Amino acid sequence: MTVPLHLGVRAHDFGQIPLTDLIQKLQQYEFSHIQFAIKKSFPESAPSFSALSPGTAAYYGNAFRRAGIQIAVLGCYVNIVAPNPEEEAQALADFKTNLRLARDFGACLVGTETGSVGKGYTTDNFTEEAFQRVIAAVREMVAEAERFGVTVGIEAGLNHPLHSAPLARRLLDAIPSNNLQIILDCANLMSPDNYMRQDEVVAEALELLGNRIAVIHLKDFVVQDGRIEMVPIGQGLLKFEPILRYMKYERPHIQGLMESTTEPHLAESVEFLKRLYDEV
Repeated sequence: MTVPLHLGVRAHDFGQIPLTDLIQKLQQYEFSHIQFAIKKSFPESAPSFSALSPGTAAYYGNAFRRAGIQIAVLGCYVNIVAPNPEEEAQALADFKTNLRLARDFGACLVGTETGSVGKGYTTDNFTEEAFQRVIAAVREMVAEAERFGVTVGIEAGLNHPLHSAPLARRLLDAIPSNNLQIILDCANLMSPDNYMRQDEVVAEALELLGNRIAVIHLKDFVVQDGRIEMVPIGQGLLKFEPILRYMKYERPHIQGLMESTTEPHLAESVEFLKRLYDEV
């Protein structure tokens, strides 16, 4: 019997709407899990990460659990290689708060990208020094995760110090802990220079990262004016077949999270992914 495609979505792709409305929409699209970033979806409940309490986490976690929805990734968008030391220290403290409260949310994995050593785009992100800063920060995050029995999920991102599958592999090798896993977003690995070789880039990522991939992000892209731009799934250039084949045959039941696809495109994109998944 074929294992079904396990699809979820970023909660904040529905915008900032009441919790009951969000749950209703998740059930309408039959999403079994979400990526939940409380500051993006419900900023009034999290004026700062330090304001979060076990009660806040349990309030949202219990609401989703009662609705049959799991928080697959607790999203904590912080810059762990921020330009100034105070900002970096605050980012690590905020991430540790999410690690501490993950179980209260009903989540096992707290996820982030690495951020940037400068403000916006900078080639300084592509240096060995920047990558070593990532290792130092993630090592500290993983040590905290081990204390609480939860997992750090790191996502490579275009123009970040961690921007390729080989660098993600180096990070895993540098920090030999199973409490460190990878959130794989193949669209995030695409650049104006390599998107024409995407078969090779995706195959390399799946081979290098293998069973250290905890969750798959699913989003689509086009190249516009020499830049990568995200578009609703099925309307861009990403070839989803190898990703879905990996999900179906090599990692059955792995959770896929749709990103950057909002209503009114959502139903069409879900249908697109399900059809491809059935065909591969």
